[in-house]
Order: sequence, then C-alpha cells, then structure tokens
Amino acid sequence: MFKYDPNRKYPKETEMKAVIRFQDCDPLQHLNNAKYFDYFFNAREDQVPKLYDIEPSEIFIKYKQSWVVYNHQIAYVRAAMMGEWVTLISRIIWHDKQNVLVEYVMLNKEKTQLKTVLWTHLRYIDVMKGKSADHPEVIENYLKAASIEGFDHTLITFNERIKQIKDGLISL
Repeated sequence: MFKYDPNRKYPKETEMKAVIRFQDCDPLQHLNNAKYFDYFFNAREDQVPKLYDIEPSEIFIKYKQSWVVYNHQIAYVRAAMMGEWVTLISRIIWHDKQNVLVEYVMLNKEKTQLKTVLWTHLRYIDVMKGKSADHPEVIENYLKAASIEGFDHTLITFNERIKQIKDGLISL
C-alpha cells in the first residue's frame, strides 16, 4: 500500500509512448474516437504503480472505496493515425476532499503537435454505502504529492487550456 514519504519527490505527471494500432482505427486510418479513452487510461494505469508505488485495487480492498468518473471533456485537435507513435501524458491538475481532475494529453512522438486533450472528473465513493466519501489521509497525501501545484481549473476554461497547451506545448 502507498505510504507517503515526505522526503521523496513524486513525479507530477506520467508519460509514455504508444503506437496506434490497426484494430483501433476507422476506415480512414484515424484512431476511433472512443479508443482515445483506452489509450489514455491504459497508459495511466501502467504508469501509476511504477511511479507512485500504489495499485488502485489496493485502495478498493483496504477501504472499500474508489473513484468513479462523473464527467469527461475531450477535444480531438488532430487525428492520431494508424501506425503513428504518440506520447501520452497524464497529470492530476486539481483535487479536493472528494474529487479529482485528471488531464490527459496526446502529442506526436516528438511532443511538437497536440492531438487530443481530455479532462476526466472523478468522485471518490464509498462502495459499500454508494455515496461520496472523503479521501483517507494516505490518499490525500498521495494527491498532494502527485498533483500539479497552483493550477486552478475554475480560472481557465477547457478550451482556453487547449489553446494554452497547443500554443506553448507547456506542462505546468
């Protein structure tokens, strides 16, 4: 189980490369819109245990709690093409006692061209009660250690953020 180490510097984002597979594409050789979610979520699921020493299944087993998605915002800026290598980045850009906002970005392999931006809003739920729950202290410590600091999603719209990323290809 994740144990917060105040002396450890935790990465603020995950990153990995992936190739766009034939079976995930439409007849025009574009990545199918629904498949972007699979690429983003699989990349994060592969990276989080390596970077943070935590398995989401451990949270469920220990606390009988988990996050559920309650909203997605996605922009398809430029198509990812069959056989293309892409860079997948994810980062927690905001959280409070019951919610998390994860930003996913897909770029070309060289990280010079924006493909897609996704914001996923998650709510922390007590599965046994079927109601929202506050993050336990160890989870709150993880969120603080892994989140981008100083980003306020209420001060920027999703479309403004897309422009910000596209114009500067910045990571906060």
